[in-house]
Amino acid sequence: MLRLRLPAAIAGLILPLLMSGVLPAADDYELGPEAKRQDGVPEGTVTKHVWDSSEVYPGTVRDYWVYVPAQYDASKPACVMVFQDGAAYVRESGQCPVPVMFDNLIHAGEMPVTIGIFINPGVIPPAKEGQKPRRNRSFEYDTLSDQYARFLLEEILPAVGEEYNLSDDPECRAICGASSGGICAFTVAWERPDAFRKVVSQIGSFTNIRGGHVYPAIIRKTERKPIRVALQDGSNDLDNLHGNWPLSNLQMAAALRFAGYDYQFVYGDGGHNRKHGGAIFPDTMRWLWRDQVSQGEE
Repeated sequence: MLRLRLPAAIAGLILPLLMSGVLPAADDYELGPEAKRQDGVPEGTVTKHVWDSSEVYPGTVRDYWVYVPAQYDASKPACVMVFQDGAAYVRESGQCPVPVMFDNLIHAGEMPVTIGIFINPGVIPPAKEGQKPRRNRSFEYDTLSDQYARFLLEEILPAVGEEYNLSDDPECRAICGASSGGICAFTVAWERPDAFRKVVSQIGSFTNIRGGHVYPAIIRKTERKPIRVALQDGSNDLDNLHGNWPLSNLQMAAALRFAGYDYQFVYGDGGHNRKHGGAIFPDTMRWLWRDQVSQGEE
């Protein structure tokens, strides 16, 4: 695993190997102890909900889950972290079992008390019997606009906020996703840094599915925004008609470095899955939330 700040010399070594396809495909990442239940660590609660009244995405229905840590105190605003493709992140048996890792990290004082919101992409039910539902995932995640940010800020966060005391401080709000969910996470913070300032993108689809390949150029020519970005990808990620995922993430990291962002890029040899992102997730959280943890210790 390489943690790259992507100086030109390293990029010059990686890119020819990337394009020739000779990098080895180990992809043997394993979850660490933070992904397992530990004695003496209190467990948070996870509740499942359905959102079927969206005005931002009319006609869609989706499941979502809310994780609340045992340390939550209703008298104090809690940090918030949103996850796209929520079902994949909320499962304890998954490649990135977030509730278990949150329990352990919060208990250890390595990240702040954080409520997790795990949201599935919307589906549009079939109009007639025998038809299949229409998946809205790519439209929601790959579109370069503020629409998904508005969905979160106008619908989901207010709904969760009716039950829990959520922080409205953008420094206390994070968003995470993989693949198209990863570019979606970046787009939310890019469009609304007044609301979200922490991003985790795992194997992000910064490719030409719906125009996301333009981000590196836009980042270079836009005044720096107050967001912190953690990128992860692997040399054996996808290469198809939409683009080359490893190359696109290398371009993103280079653009963030050029523009002076607070960013991290962890580059390995994995494929298009959450194995690597899950294995490094605890370290990603320690890096992402470092300011809030130090403030809490003062």
